[in-house]
Amino acid sequence: MTTAMNDGRQADTERRRTRVQAAIRTAQHDGTPLTAAAVARAAGVDRTFLYRHRDLLDALHSAERVPAGPGPASVPAVTRASLQADLANANARASRLSARVRQLECRLSRHLGEQAWRASGLGPPTDVGDLQTTITRLEQTNTELKRMLEDCQGELDAARAANRDLTRALNQRG
Repeated sequence: MTTAMNDGRQADTERRRTRVQAAIRTAQHDGTPLTAAAVARAAGVDRTFLYRHRDLLDALHSAERVPAGPGPASVPAVTRASLQADLANANARASRLSARVRQLECRLSRHLGEQAWRASGLGPPTDVGDLQTTITRLEQTNTELKRMLEDCQGELDAARAANRDLTRALNQRG
């Protein structure tokens, strides 16, 4: 009786194996996804059946690497590698967009913060530009006045020296 049970189990296993192999060929021919779950579902077996039979799993993985079956000539073949490349590109784009969103959020936050600061009356006066212009003009005037003062000081020193010389000359004559 044990032999009959073993024979029955082996026959059942062979039928399942045949269904899995047919499901792999059909999926490859139709261009449907070649995943363990999809093939197991199509063959009417549990996914663990594929994982217990390593040769079937290897056949599935090798079928994934082969381009999909017949399709329109204008449609390029989709392989696992091309899908992984597309996924990597999408992830990179998502990272770039996420960084850009963070940058824009920071700019918006700064701008809204400045607006709130000004609206609260704590911010600098709105005529800061005019005040800066006035400060620059006054600094230039101050510099010019210092130069003029130095020129006048030089002339005054020269006049004093001339006055001393004249006073000395008068005192010696008289």
